[in-house]
Amino acid sequence: MIYYLSEFMKDITKHYSNGDITVVWKPGQCAHSALCWKGLTNVFNPKHRPWIKMNGAWTAEIIAQVEQCPSGALSYFRNAATENVFDLTSKVETKVEVTSNGPLIIHGGITVKHKDGSETQHNSVIAICRCGASGNKPYCDGSHVRINFKDE
Repeated sequence: MIYYLSEFMKDITKHYSNGDITVVWKPGQCAHSALCWKGLTNVFNPKHRPWIKMNGAWTAEIIAQVEQCPSGALSYFRNAATENVFDLTSKVETKVEVTSNGPLIIHGGITVKHKDGSETQHNSVIAICRCGASGNKPYCDGSHVRINFKDE
């Protein structure tokens, strides 16, 4: 049986903070689009360990870059008192984008109900597998590139 790295990383979650915000990284959910590090290499650099250095840019720049993540593998939350936090899902329009030869990108608040009945809430962006080859279904893990998936 062949195992892909994403299968072993499925349950890993890492947190990186600069005091203002905490960036959450879920490598098993990553679609490997490289949008994160190509736009802000002072913070996101896969050649360094740790690969996320929160002191490399202003908080607003980090937030803007994290919001570019198409898979939802990167997200963030503000390190504010709970009384200052509000639910964004009711105020965010949901949009589905069909990418060329790739996943469905869903922007906005969405709840994914899994076949076991469990639910996962997403409040920014996620990538849903369209090719059928992902080892992290229903999420895209970049397998469409490996199998040379093409739109019809």
